[in-house]
Amino acid sequence: MLSRTVVSVSAVSSTFSTSPSRFLCKVNPTIPKFLGLEKLSHYFTNWTTWNKDLNLNRKCSTRMENFTTKASAAAQPLTNADELIGSVETFIFDCDGVLWKGDKLIDGVPQTLDMLRSRGKRLVFVTNNSTKSRKQYGKKFESLGLDVSEEEIFASSFAAATYLKSIDFPKDKKVYVVGEDGILKELELAGFQYLGGPEDGGKKIELKPGFLMEHDKDVGAVVVGFDRYFNYYKVQYGTLCIRENPGCLFIATNRDAVTHLTDAQEWAVGGSMVGAFVGSTLREPLVVGKPSTFMMDYLANKFRILKSQICMVGDRLDTDILFGQNGGCKTLLVLSGVTSLSMLQSPSNSIKPDFYTNKISDFLSLKASAV
Repeated sequence: MLSRTVVSVSAVSSTFSTSPSRFLCKVNPTIPKFLGLEKLSHYFTNWTTWNKDLNLNRKCSTRMENFTTKASAAAQPLTNADELIGSVETFIFDCDGVLWKGDKLIDGVPQTLDMLRSRGKRLVFVTNNSTKSRKQYGKKFESLGLDVSEEEIFASSFAAATYLKSIDFPKDKKVYVVGEDGILKELELAGFQYLGGPEDGGKKIELKPGFLMEHDKDVGAVVVGFDRYFNYYKVQYGTLCIRENPGCLFIATNRDAVTHLTDAQEWAVGGSMVGAFVGSTLREPLVVGKPSTFMMDYLANKFRILKSQICMVGDRLDTDILFGQNGGCKTLLVLSGVTSLSMLQSPSNSIKPDFYTNKISDFLSLKASAV
């Protein structure tokens, strides 16, 4: 039988603050399910949202206390691939570290995807990398010889734009982007005004006596993702928007620490950019990428999938595996990316997948155990 890992939350508490700049409120039931209140990751220590029901455009923050992630049993090595494949209808795959490293395809990926499709499985690809739009990711899949449609791809750049649409973000407000072209393209497709992005990568600040940096008062959200053009100008501009514009949202595409931007080593990514704003604003972001359940709920609704019929496959414990667990899915960790077997089995690690294996092509070689 396939075992299941259970994530439990020990307590959720909401408090009120008398300070108008630090308004803490009980969770409004109309807030989208992506907040994952039943199985919430430690990333969601507070958030900001537009509360239309109360006609407020102000900061609404909820503090989560005493969250623990507990596993009912140790993760098991995958020994019966046929049983796992037969137990679900849909496989959700992370990309970096699972399908490829940088621009190099991991061995056996095309054959594995073809086999799963031949067995009638729906395949979906979810990445926290926000540098590309869905259309741009489609071109990357094609360049690597993978037959994947745009409708099967969901990047955190798309999640950021989709989230803003889900809360009816005012069209007269603007979005300041700390990130790359993927976020800009998805915002444009969603009909939102934006500024920033790579264009601000060459801007510098001269700290002269009396210098005051101006910022656009119409910015209603700051979206922070991985940004290879990150600089001090962007940090200061985004910080001013978040701290001084009433009700300004602080949205992170993800908080990943590192990933394989090349096949040679791991590289710092979006979490380092988000961390700069956490430090300067003293606020936690609303995370729309994994492990937030926003994309999981979106996918389940779009494709009419039962979450219990999904297996999440990823290389990262605190995003991919937690994403699957928060959504009530089966989970499979592959050791082809950022997580090693020693990290998985470390006593300090509390996030346990249902199964683990070396790489997804193990699906091709692991047959049903003899009875």
